[in-house]
Order: sequence, then structure tokens, then C-alpha cells
Amino acid sequence: MIVRERPSGLRLFFLLRGSILKQIRWVLLANVVLAVLVTLTHGAPLFHWKVTVTTIPFTLMGLPLAIFLGFRNSACYDRYWEARKLWGDLLLRSRNLARQCLSLIEAPPAGTPASADLRVRMIRRGIAFAQALKHQLRGTPDTAGEVQAWLEPAEWQALRASGGKSAALMMSMGQDLQRCRQDGRIDSVLSVALDTTFSGLVAAGAACERIKNSPLPFSYTLLLHRTAYLYCFLLPFGLVDSIGVMTPFVVGIVAYTFFGLDALGDEIEEPFGLLPNDLPLDAICRSIEIDLRQALGETELPPPLLPVDYCLT
Repeated sequence: MIVRERPSGLRLFFLLRGSILKQIRWVLLANVVLAVLVTLTHGAPLFHWKVTVTTIPFTLMGLPLAIFLGFRNSACYDRYWEARKLWGDLLLRSRNLARQCLSLIEAPPAGTPASADLRVRMIRRGIAFAQALKHQLRGTPDTAGEVQAWLEPAEWQALRASGGKSAALMMSMGQDLQRCRQDGRIDSVLSVALDTTFSGLVAAGAACERIKNSPLPFSYTLLLHRTAYLYCFLLPFGLVDSIGVMTPFVVGIVAYTFFGLDALGDEIEEPFGLLPNDLPLDAICRSIEIDLRQALGETELPPPLLPVDYCLT
């Protein structure tokens, strides 16, 4: 996610970091070069055969194309915003998980090591759940041990056997809650509140999976993609007779807008990736880790993640 102050004045026109220009620079350059060639040849590039196109078709096509691109980007942003709300809910429920485990479940006998405290294990598993869900949505392996570090060896092996599904960790949560009830460490009425938190975590994860596994219809995206490219690459032939040497400049502005909207929609349609405009799942998982470790009384906490070159992952 791009995190930076909003520039003012002329600086707004010369920013590169955080701009979509990097993703579309080559196709935009090709479009402008074509516009320059059309301007130099006055629309007659081959054997003096002039390509005659008036501005009327572009007027008829331009407005509907802009509307449909805007509609697609709105739909993509709805997916992005829903995903952000789900991860905000996951952060909230993780905090509730730590509070409820420590306040509703009876503490073990004095002298019991922290490694044997079931409450500590459940809270650490909450950190692992967020990390496992992040890797599941991104399709990345846990090479850095972000999940393994919070689980016991047997539980880590079971998670790997399940294909890294984060929901498997909630099954372990349910088993530990059942053990607490059997041992009399939590009242049956109070256990309902903890189980509701578990269900909320599972629901947030399942909703994120729904967003990831249900992209916008490919045929709709392909239709807009092709139409935008055809419009921009044919535009010089329709403008050269009316505006002459200004054709490359006008084509560049129009192409930047249409190509940029198309590329931006592609990025935010899948909000869980690693592109600059995707959600900062690493930063959210770090926030969950800090909050839950702080609830356990730890003092040596990792710092929150900060943007690097205005990009927060």
C-alpha cells in the first residue's frame, strides 16, 4: 500500500513513486511513438495510403469506455475495501482473543511454566493464524518461519499436512477450549464468548478466501482491456487532421488515463498480493503480533513495520 503525504503544486505532476506510470510506461511509450509517427506522416504511413478516421467514432466510444472503466474500478475497489475491513475485524478479534483467554480461562497452578500454560498456547496460535492466513491468501510458503515460530512441532506438522489451511488452527483452538471446559477452568456460559471469537476469526478468513477465489469475470476484464488498447492506438489517426502537431501530447494524456485506470483495476482486484497498491498484510500481522505478545506481558517487542520508499507491505 502506498503511504505518503499528498503533494501540492507542480510536485504532483512529477512524482514517480506511488504512480501507476511504472506499470504502463512501455505501452504508453509505444502509443506516443505511434502518435509521433502518425503526425510526421500525416496518417499515411504505408505507400502513401492515408488512414482516414474522423473524431466521431472516438467521441462515441470514449464516454462509454470511461464509464465502464470507472465501473470496473469501483467494483475492484469494493473488493479491496471489503478485504481491508475483514483484516481490521481480524485485528479486533485477535485482541479480544488475548483478553478473553487471560480473563475467562482460569490460570494454571502457581509454578507452571509458560510453555505449559494452555492460555499462552492459544494466544500464540492466534498470531500463527494471522500469519498462516496471509500466506494462504498470497500463495507464498512460510520460508521465514512466521507461522512455525508460534506453534509446537506437532501442530506445525499437522498444519503442513493440511496444506497450510489457517482454519486447521481454529480446530485446535476448539479442542483446547473443550479441554478447558472438561477441566473446569472455564464456565460453559463464558466459553460461548470465546467460541464466538473463534467463529469470527474463521468467518473473516473464509470471506477473504471468497474474495481471492472469486475474481471479476475474465471476459469483462478482457473486453475492457482490448477496447482501451484499440481506442488509444487508433486515436492518433482520428486527431492528426484536426490538431496536427499536438496529437502526441493529447494521445499521451488520454492513453495515460485509460491505461492507468486499466492497470490500477488489475492491481486492486486482487488485494492480497505484493504489488504496491495491495493491502499491507505484513504490517497488519506485525500489529497483531505486537498486541498479543504485549498481552502476554512480553517487553521485548518487534517494532511496527514502516513504509519503504513510501510502500507498506
